[in-house]
Amino acid sequence: MSGLQKSAILLLSLENESTADVLKHMSAVEIQQLSQQMASVAQVSHTEVAEVLDEFFTESEDFAVLGVSSTDHIQDILTKVLGSDRALSLIEDITETKNTHNGIEALNLIEPATVAEMIKEEHPQIIATILVHLDRRQSADILELFDEKERNDIVLRIATFSGVQPAALQTLTEVLGSMLRGQNLKRSKMGGVKTAAEILNMMNSSTEESIIENVKDYSEELMQQIIDEMFLFESLEFLDDSAIKIVLKEVDTATLAVALKGAPASVTEKFTRNMSQRASEMLIEDMEARGPMRLSTVEKEQKNILQLVRRLAESGEIVLSNGDESYV
Repeated sequence: MSGLQKSAILLLSLENESTADVLKHMSAVEIQQLSQQMASVAQVSHTEVAEVLDEFFTESEDFAVLGVSSTDHIQDILTKVLGSDRALSLIEDITETKNTHNGIEALNLIEPATVAEMIKEEHPQIIATILVHLDRRQSADILELFDEKERNDIVLRIATFSGVQPAALQTLTEVLGSMLRGQNLKRSKMGGVKTAAEILNMMNSSTEESIIENVKDYSEELMQQIIDEMFLFESLEFLDDSAIKIVLKEVDTATLAVALKGAPASVTEKFTRNMSQRASEMLIEDMEARGPMRLSTVEKEQKNILQLVRRLAESGEIVLSNGDESYV
């Protein structure tokens, strides 16, 4: 079982008041994910419930023994797992936001069209400030609803974003009204080149190209920095074989056949050599049988696979690599 499934079973085994006490310490997104999982739980055997409770009891004892109140201890663990830069950033976020709740995350649960309507009349810098705090998928969907000129301007501001200044924070609070009033939005390191690249990764190819061209007009150096941060379909050849095998288990064969129509031979070879001979032959036959295809169709399927790869990376199942160094 996944951690989410175990959590759902654990909460379902508690009394309603106890479950509510646990959930009130979670974010809106976490509550939504857990609620959906709890609603999907069917029959669970006594053995499975006992196993989940035993595991929780064991881990809770280990958690208490670790003395996790020690920031140095947490940082040491995170450094080993994530590297020093990401560990320092994460530990800073943990210590600065302890006992606070960032109200802006509620926008992740609202339809993109509604959020776009809410913020469309605001200054592009305010819009950029809001979007850097949202999930990348949500930000990309919202940006798709702006016209090309506005969208280009906003992404450029995201790429050059240096943090939330007090004046901008005050305006942001006014924009979101009671949703943000009284919340602690700290000066953020969430913007910048990497944030812009992550959002662009989620957008369709034509929009992505338009934005890149606009950034190029502003600064070729900035454009190159964004491209370097983007994980493109061609980058799949740098995944290790174990990661490719995991992707193959998750991706639909028809989707792969279409996506590889527009891929370099090295990417196609990366997939086929991690398949059985028969499966590899069938894939090549399928690609050849499809004949010429619209570029937009191919790019759409490539985007679908890239989104799958990023989800696997975010969950820790695989590690991404751009050919120079690995990153997640």
